[in-house]
Formats: sequence, structure tokens, C-alpha cells
Amino acid sequence: MKIKNQTIVITGGASGLGYATAKHLQQLGAEIISIDCKPLKGESWDHFEVDITDESAMQSFWQNDMLPYEVRATINCAGIAPGAKVVGKDGPMILSDFKKVIDVNLIGTFNSIRFAAAAMSQNQPLEDNERGVIINTSSIAAEEGQIGQAAYSASKGGINGMTLPIARELANSGIRVNTIAPGLMGTNLLLNMPDKVVNSLNSQLLYPKRFGLPNEYAKLAEHIITNSYINGSIIRLDGGLRMT
Repeated sequence: MKIKNQTIVITGGASGLGYATAKHLQQLGAEIISIDCKPLKGESWDHFEVDITDESAMQSFWQNDMLPYEVRATINCAGIAPGAKVVGKDGPMILSDFKKVIDVNLIGTFNSIRFAAAAMSQNQPLEDNERGVIINTSSIAAEEGQIGQAAYSASKGGINGMTLPIARELANSGIRVNTIAPGLMGTNLLLNMPDKVVNSLNSQLLYPKRFGLPNEYAKLAEHIITNSYINGSIIRLDGGLRMT
């Protein structure tokens, strides 16, 4: 699928990987529409403040705001990454904290997938009868989660686990489904850590020994969109890192 002049929806588009991807794909000629629970200022693409966990808000966005558009790609970047031990100094982890991570990362991603897939299934087919592509964001923590990442790893493991079944289901509609599993990416979450922590994390990488760049995620998303033979895959983007 060519990117130029295609409408692409990006969740979590106000910051981090979502913002970088929106910026990159817009420069390639795509018409970008981003959604986030946070506002976006200073950019030329359309942005909607939508909570991806809110069923009615997402339904309204897809069935009303997106009605004039033929969306060809949806990239799900929205997510949170709080850390908490199962049993901390104050006792067992608060259950609502665990549920919130699952709600945003896993259920929010699925909420986006289902509406995007329904809309894309009505598109006119392109080459290879392709109607659209969905890209989800997982994490290497889905397989190699560390202490304090039980909720986060569970949510990202869920995204990995539903990638192939959904790809199989949507194949008849000409919609591809893939997941990017980043490692240590240079977003504000990591860049604001103390230098000692940053250096320790970088030392675990094979090559290059640095955090991944948000634009490197964006370029991988670009390749998945344009390479129609990538389907049902979970692709690591981690500099060879294997978390201990």
C-alpha cells in the first residue's frame, strides 16, 4: 500500500511514539488523524481528544468523525507503563492499578482495532484486494518482563496473543494486522531517568548502545504499511536487547 494521500489514524498521537509516527507519515504525504486523551498543539493534522477505553466515545469517533474518510491504516500507540510490585512495602498491589493498565493497553487497543476493522472492511480494495492495515504496539516486556512489570507485561502479552487470531479473522476482508514490540525507546519516560540508570540500561544493548529513536519506530510502521506481505507478525525493535 502506498502512503501518499492515504488517511491514517494514530492513537496516542499527542506524544511519544504516536507523535513521531504521525509526524513522519505526514511528511510522506499521508493525511493524519490522531486521537489521545491529551491535547495536541502546534501541528497541522486533525486531532481528537478521545479516551480509547471509552466505548461510546470511540464509537462516536469512528462512526461520526471518521464518516467522511476512507481510513487505510490505524496505528495503536496509546498506552501507559506504571511500575508496581505484586507485593510492595505497603502490601499487595492495588487491584484497580492492575486493571487500569489492562484497560488502557490491552482493552483500549482492542477497542481501537474493532472499530477500525469495521470501517476498513467497507473500503474499496487496492492491489492484492487490500483494504487496510492495523499496527499495534506491544513491548519486549511481553516476553521478558522485569520486576514491577506484572501488569504492563500482561497487557502487552495480551496484544501479542491476539495479533495472529485477529489477522486470520480479518484476512478475508483484506485487512492486515501486525504488532511492533519495542525495547528501550527514547521517549520522555526513559530520557528523564537519572544518568546512572540510563547508562545501566544502555550497557545491556547489543548494538547500537543507545535508546531506540521514536523515528525508528515510525520508519518500521512505514515499512509495514508499504510491504503488503507482512501480516500476522510480531516484530521486535530493540537493538538486540534481551531483558534479564
